[in-house]
Amino acid sequence: MSTLPSFTDTTDFDNADRGLVASLKPGVVTNAEGRVIYDSDAYAFLSAECPDTAHPSLWRQAQLASKQGLYEVTDGIYQVRGLDLSNMTLVEGDTGVIVIDPLISTECAAAALALYREHRGKRPVTGVIYTHCHGDHFGGVRGVLPEDPAGIPILAPEGFLEHAVAENVYAGNAMTRRAIFMYGDSLAKAPEGQIGAGLGMTTSTGTMSLVPPTVDITHTGQEETVDGVRIVFQVTPGTEAPSEMNFHFPDRRALCMAENATHNMHNILTLRGAVVRDSRVWAHYLDEAIGLFGEGSDVAFASHHWPTWGKDAIVTFLAQQRDLYAYMHDQTLRLLNAGYTGLEIAEEIQLPPALETSWHARGYYGSLSHNVKAIYQRYMGWYDGNPSHLWEHPPVDNAKRYVDCMGGTDAVVTKAGTYTDTGDLRFAATLLGHAVFADPDHTGARDALAAVYTKLGHGSENGTWRNFYLTGAKELKTGPQPITLDMGSPEMSMALTIEQLIDSLAVRVNGPRAWDLDLTVDWIVTDLSTRHRLTLSNGALTHLSYGADTPVTGDAAPLTLTLTKPQLLGMLGGRGLEGITTNGNPQVLGQLMSVLDEPDKAFAIVTP
Repeated sequence: MSTLPSFTDTTDFDNADRGLVASLKPGVVTNAEGRVIYDSDAYAFLSAECPDTAHPSLWRQAQLASKQGLYEVTDGIYQVRGLDLSNMTLVEGDTGVIVIDPLISTECAAAALALYREHRGKRPVTGVIYTHCHGDHFGGVRGVLPEDPAGIPILAPEGFLEHAVAENVYAGNAMTRRAIFMYGDSLAKAPEGQIGAGLGMTTSTGTMSLVPPTVDITHTGQEETVDGVRIVFQVTPGTEAPSEMNFHFPDRRALCMAENATHNMHNILTLRGAVVRDSRVWAHYLDEAIGLFGEGSDVAFASHHWPTWGKDAIVTFLAQQRDLYAYMHDQTLRLLNAGYTGLEIAEEIQLPPALETSWHARGYYGSLSHNVKAIYQRYMGWYDGNPSHLWEHPPVDNAKRYVDCMGGTDAVVTKAGTYTDTGDLRFAATLLGHAVFADPDHTGARDALAAVYTKLGHGSENGTWRNFYLTGAKELKTGPQPITLDMGSPEMSMALTIEQLIDSLAVRVNGPRAWDLDLTVDWIVTDLSTRHRLTLSNGALTHLSYGADTPVTGDAAPLTLTLTKPQLLGMLGGRGLEGITTNGNPQVLGQLMSVLDEPDKAFAIVTP
């Protein structure tokens, strides 16, 4: 049984309140049409005592994460917190201000910058730093930069652009759909509904943008001076993001830990989906950060949550975060090598007392249970070695057989009720999940499962688990919810390489419809001086890239398009061949486009 830290320890509340300059009032950000993009005032209910509909530990975390306003971190460094899922940090230089991580939406970033300028003067933005390649750390950049940002350095870790756009393209539709569950986007902000996501409150739903970096940070120890401010960098690839970096302000004794050390246990694999992260190297880079910057830091801040002040407190915090990820990794591997499966390890493993009773190691965003399964997945994959699990029926077929074995849907619902009554909500959810997948129109099964999901959500300490359970309950009653945040902005599309654009088409090819097609198309992209040969064969779209003047081996393509990258994006967006030079049979392009599936943005999750 998990042991909670002491609720009488108010250190986090003192730190979260420290340095408050002013809050945005009212705490609502809207777009040009008046639509609400982010509403921090919606969480005013958190000032009350924890109700029965919330885990007291998660309620405490939500109280902390919902604090909103402009805060002074140290001399010349400020943060705007509580106006998006992430923080925006502002570092004052000789002539202006450097913006670190400009939130998700341009509207929120503009509001944050306006709040800063209201109290610190109208300093121009003289630099931008992206700590890593997740959308909540760059999407609002157009809200802080002038229309023409020429001459303003934009710093990011090497590989930033590739990873920033790739994650939102290849599996972007599925990730965005599941993000509705993860962040509780469709839930009411209320004691019985959405009370945060552990890492922050929720995601804004405004306009995403992306201005490419102009300065790559390629190695640890690299030093850059921006607007008179010295910054020393530590690259940390493969930690919380595939492209990420920590950095130090030696003249201000301030350390930015990006998203590598926040006031919760983070995800090794997010519930929305992602590439599994490497908890082993994550721990290594935290250890390295202590050695590089621990002695020279009086404050450590991050892209989420509140800062930590004092050298000793910083080193303790980073060391415990290091041990958290190292322990999860090493103990999972120890038990894995003893023959345990991911599910078994997740039930067996327990954190050491010093970590379990540290508030910043609690599973508000990641969890010990799903992180252990992710580590197992990284090393061993989906299969646990048991032959009976090698070729199971898919969920609906399995569910129908289970329900048949148990005497039909009514019998399963009745039996699940006995498990609900005895408090075994986990198995009640399993039984009722089978009932719904076997008989999705059975109202009793849907209502009973929604009730179980609601109880599981209200009892969860993890913010994202709570949101998944409660969104599942809602969708059982109302059906799938539409996506409100569009990750495919024009600037995101422009940032894709031609190869990535072709790959994004390849994952949309309906293989069976394309089995009998055999076609080749050449794209000559004049503004990039490149040629790309696309081949559709046996339902697979592959490609090779050349210089524009490089001879292409093999037969001439039946169709060659000569165009610019903006024209290519317009063509793929449905604008046709206007302005594009064609050589050959245009019907070849039509054949290719005819076998592309359009992603379903509201596919079913809790029902078949």
